[in-house]
Amino acid sequence: MKKKIALIQMDITYGDPKVNFARVNKWIMDAAQSGADMVVLPELWDTGFDLKRFDVLADKDAHATTEFLSDLAKQHNVTIIGGSVSEASEDGMKNTMLVIDQNGELVHKYSKLHLFQLMDEHLHLVGGHDEADFELDGIQSAGFICYDIRFPEWMRKSAMNGAKVMYVSAEWPKPRIDHWRALLRARAIENQCYVVACNRVGSDPNNEFGGMSLVVDPWGEVITEGNDEEKMILAEIDFDKVDEVRKRIPIFQDRREEWY
Repeated sequence: MKKKIALIQMDITYGDPKVNFARVNKWIMDAAQSGADMVVLPELWDTGFDLKRFDVLADKDAHATTEFLSDLAKQHNVTIIGGSVSEASEDGMKNTMLVIDQNGELVHKYSKLHLFQLMDEHLHLVGGHDEADFELDGIQSAGFICYDIRFPEWMRKSAMNGAKVMYVSAEWPKPRIDHWRALLRARAIENQCYVVACNRVGSDPNNEFGGMSLVVDPWGEVITEGNDEEKMILAEIDFDKVDEVRKRIPIFQDRREEWY
């Protein structure tokens, strides 16, 4: 099975959901017109890291945002890996990924497990307790948010559950952009799966973000890659390649679980 994917490497207006919703509306329309089957958005595309105002800005149970993405998915007949958005839940404020299929159905919801202390997430948010795994169009998949990629054991769990593709949404700062690229290639190589990673560009009052969104194949080759400018990045992925690579080097059969 092949899919054409659009990564929306957008700038985000700090603390202004209205402006950001309008931008996403336009980007998804452009992606559909480019023939994309699937659209991937960056982390916290609705508010940016305006964490101190999450109590005012965050969407209650992500309801309105889910409805917005659902309408766009149905209108344009695309699947949306909805990056992540601010969510006000009974447990507290969360950084939550939404996955919507082309029929507008909410397939999966994942709140960021690992909170990044350098950007004060731990002071304002609660970590999620969701599984990263989901099935989309018959393909076993997983979704992660930014700092999650520094925890290979968390992503390996999804690979062991059969994930053929891992979607990553991020606001990864520019000073550490080399880490971003290296970690994503490593996660693809060690898990023998596609990694589709969308990072924002631009800046907020505290950080400058690096872009460099990319798609890595199960062999670790970068299929396509962005720069540090706002743009849409297109790639076609062939899920059959995952099975080919896993047969060629059977790492999952050769694991010595009794030792680790």
